[in-house]
Amino acid sequence: MTWSGYALPILATVVAWWGATGVIAWLCNRPRDAYPTILGGATAVLALSLYGLHVSQDDPTAGGALLAFASALGAWSWLEITFLTGAITGPRRTPCPHGCRGADHFLHAVEAILWHELAIAAAAIVVVALTWDGANRIGTLAFLVLWGMRESAKLNLFFGVRNLGEAFLPERLRYLLSFFRRRQMNLLFPVSVTIGSWLAVEFAARALGAETEFVATGHAMLATLCALAMLEHWLMVLPLPADALWRWSLEGRAAARATRTPPVLPS
Repeated sequence: MTWSGYALPILATVVAWWGATGVIAWLCNRPRDAYPTILGGATAVLALSLYGLHVSQDDPTAGGALLAFASALGAWSWLEITFLTGAITGPRRTPCPHGCRGADHFLHAVEAILWHELAIAAAAIVVVALTWDGANRIGTLAFLVLWGMRESAKLNLFFGVRNLGEAFLPERLRYLLSFFRRRQMNLLFPVSVTIGSWLAVEFAARALGAETEFVATGHAMLATLCALAMLEHWLMVLPLPADALWRWSLEGRAAARATRTPPVLPS
């Protein structure tokens, strides 16, 4: 594939990542009476995404790679929406007690997101079951990358970073800030960006050395997704506004939060 041929999958991945993040943030900031419609629409997208993963599993073409990748993003979007609307979170829906530290603090943090973590694991099993025997595993790999990078981001927020991304948390989930820690960086962060960067380079090398358009397209998208995940990680520690790229989807939220900020553990 020529250099210009890589432009479409790279651009498509960037636009999908940026657009999906903004749309999800906007939807989850709607009034609560809109949630049934939002969740219904998200579930319809999930059904279409699972069907897309199924029909693309034996389609080793560039179009099949694009469909599988888009379907994985659609399935992941359902998981994000169910969490940010508060539909699937965990058995704990209150802030961590003041002064809580150590194992108890970690346990409380797990309780706050437990049902959602189990939902992600169940979704991963379904995605793998739908695609693993086929010739096209781009959707599976994309979903697993999204899962791994999200877990990394959660752990980094727990151990401490400069920017906590408060703007993306709807009011109903503000208690989660009590499980975050604000500090310049933590010891996990270099490990996270090293692994993520290695994956991006590995996928990029496979794309550049591919003998088919399918492999080149699929791995170019995976490399771009890993690179964007690393961008999200760096935005957690750099002295930059983490929400700048999606400010259009967060308008009107900051004012409503000005006087309602749960405690964040200091460094």
